Amino acid sequence: MHRVTPETDLIVVGGGPAGCAAAVMASSLGLRCVLIEPSRLCHKPRHISAMVNVLGGFADGPDLADRVSADVTAADRCDVRLGRGVTAVRAGDDHVRVDLDDGSSLEAPYAVVATGARPQTAAETEWISQDREVDAPALWEADPSALAGAQALVLGADRPLGTLLRTRPDLAMRLLVRYSPAEAYKVEEVRADPRVVLLPTGHLDLRHDPYGVLHADAADGHRYTGRDVYLNLGSRPVVPAGDLRTDGSGYCPPEIQHSRILVAGDLRGARFQRVMTAFGSGAEAALTAYYAAHGLLG
Repeated sequence: MHRVTPETDLIVVGGGPAGCAAAVMASSLGLRCVLIEPSRLCHKPRHISAMVNVLGGFADGPDLADRVSADVTAADRCDVRLGRGVTAVRAGDDHVRVDLDDGSSLEAPYAVVATGARPQTAAETEWISQDREVDAPALWEADPSALAGAQALVLGADRPLGTLLRTRPDLAMRLLVRYSPAEAYKVEEVRADPRVVLLPTGHLDLRHDPYGVLHADAADGHRYTGRDVYLNLGSRPVVPAGDLRTDGSGYCPPEIQHSRILVAGDLRGARFQRVMTAFGSGAEAALTAYYAAHGLLG
């Protein structure tokens, strides 16, 4: 295997809000860092149509993403590498090795891992059975123009449902929301919205006919038939192979990791999945690497 060992002080895995904050903080402290991202910087915020809980006066996610990306690009000690995936993160006594999907590796004294979370699939959900995986977009990726005037089935009552309704108050649509009774606490913020029909169900059976049309049969006897379906089933952490340690939920709390692997952003746990907490955790991780490198940690 071809190995690349750059002159760098910190490797940042993931270019979302947490990874970008770590890279900018590291550069400001004089640390050389390499940021690795398979897609584009701040990919997820680009799908947020309006910002209501982020400081700085940002009107929407794309505005925030563009500003953050510009800050990362301007960080003169940060080498941004887009289009590269990470296959493993391994910790040694005095370094971290990050293996890339092109067969190369990077080494540094510390790594910030901020790979975030991905949408949970129907196959990973206990209350849904299916004949094959449902080929449907995540609700947070929905194109508002496609929802205008439409009736759609939403599987799950996760937070993006409230975000969509709150940020698009004038969008005429009808959303049939099938969700597990265990998610009942999530629907309180949307219960009064007339565009939503809340349908708790203990079990949902999904089947495709020969034409690819989805038939959703609920335990209460109701059926939905159509192609307008969105997944809103929550998130699963994206954990690279190697030496990251997970808890019972599958997430990677910082306090149980090897001292040279610093976890930031959504990967820490489901309750931390907010842009502001991601920014803070990324900056904190970079500061931890800086203090540790200078022998300032107690």
